[in-house]
Amino acid sequence: MPDIASQQEPPGDDALMQAWVAGDVAAFETLYRRHRDKLYRFLVRQLRNGALAEEVFQDIWQRVIAARADWKPDAMFTTWLYRIAHNRLADHWRAAQHRPPPPEDADLRTARIVDPDSPERQRSEFEQRRQLQLALEGLPDEQREVVLLRLEQELTLEEIGEITGVGRETVKSRLRYAMDKLRTLLNP
Repeated sequence: MPDIASQQEPPGDDALMQAWVAGDVAAFETLYRRHRDKLYRFLVRQLRNGALAEEVFQDIWQRVIAARADWKPDAMFTTWLYRIAHNRLADHWRAAQHRPPPPEDADLRTARIVDPDSPERQRSEFEQRRQLQLALEGLPDEQREVVLLRLEQELTLEEIGEITGVGRETVKSRLRYAMDKLRTLLNP
């Protein structure tokens, strides 16, 4: 006879967050494991510097921990998490006064990031990802952020708008312009 507990769906992010707010440390550990890799990849692509991405990554999770008592299930956990990331990135760029050029070895650093979604990568897949990464780096900041949040994090236009602080139509427009530019760059 199968175990009923093993047939249950894993708890959602909001349920885990509520459990953590109530003091369940294991719930936080599950949330962290569930979102750490995608969040880190998002930051590396935005900052183009692994060490800086690691620093911002740690700061975001510290802010999540600090905001634990004030968290309300008004938005999905992923929306809340990426809103914190968006704000932290904005703080970083504001402090830097400009977006510095990527380091000379940025492509090598990015290529070394392990992609757990495809462990048996083939050479052609690697080249396609490299071309896509270069094309993404060629996009304006706002367009790149929208593309990454939509395609990698699979967020809705409304969620992206909430994270970036712009309306749904602006998100839609940025996404359309970005996709047009990517098509042009990837299919010369």
